[in-house]
Amino acid sequence: MAASEMPSSRGRAGRPVGTITRGTTNTNRLRRMDRWIAYTAGRALRAPAAAPVAVDLGYGAAPWTAVELAGRLRAVRPDVRVVGIEIDPARVAAALPMADPPLLDFRRGGFEVPLPGGERPLLIRAANVLRQYDEDRVAEVWALLCGRLAPGGLLVEGTCDEVGRRHVWVALGPEGPRTVTFAARLGGLDRPSDLAERLPKALIHHNVPGRPVHAFLRDFDRAWAAAAPLGAFGARQRWTAACGALAGDWPLRDGPPRWRQGELTVGWAALAPR
Repeated sequence: MAASEMPSSRGRAGRPVGTITRGTTNTNRLRRMDRWIAYTAGRALRAPAAAPVAVDLGYGAAPWTAVELAGRLRAVRPDVRVVGIEIDPARVAAALPMADPPLLDFRRGGFEVPLPGGERPLLIRAANVLRQYDEDRVAEVWALLCGRLAPGGLLVEGTCDEVGRRHVWVALGPEGPRTVTFAARLGGLDRPSDLAERLPKALIHHNVPGRPVHAFLRDFDRAWAAAAPLGAFGARQRWTAACGALAGDWPLRDGPPRWRQGELTVGWAALAPR
């Protein structure tokens, strides 16, 4: 799904909603996002109910990310079903040999998230999809995808680099956006604001003086600089100290166990464009 005209909530003549992305993908690219999803959605996945459905929306030219998501979620809920959805029929055909119905399947579709019988997914992951759209179209897509979620469901939408070392994503529920998570391979990070280039489309153009996301990254850099002496014990110790320093001024939604994973999650309202 790529960058020209915004889809309406209904495709013309039953066509999928959206347009084709570049499709760039690599194995293990979304491991940091998947790890966070498994942790955050773990309780909902384990709830005593019918096998939940998770969607990998816009998985790209190869199905690796859907296959990997299935494996990681099964560590939490063995009978979870994962559906990879792509708008390009050639990509769907190429992925089908990797299918393992009903636990892993592939379907053609777009932002309408077509599942059999109108089933609602507990999770939709849309990684590196909306980055290719115009910013003024994000809210409509978010609303469309959130409207497809099951009660208590989770939409994770964000961007990462080509090898999965730097990520930023927004988590949304049926009611709308909840949090923003920054995640990185700490060994190669010069400063937290290096993650700015991976901000999701809803935020990336607002990283300018006077906007909340710019102020947050500025404060994160200052906390990182102040924690420089701890770098002697490793980047993990420095990152954890910098995160702790932010906790007094920003509404952080996690703590040291997640910080040590190279993550930091902050409430959406604190960073939302305004």
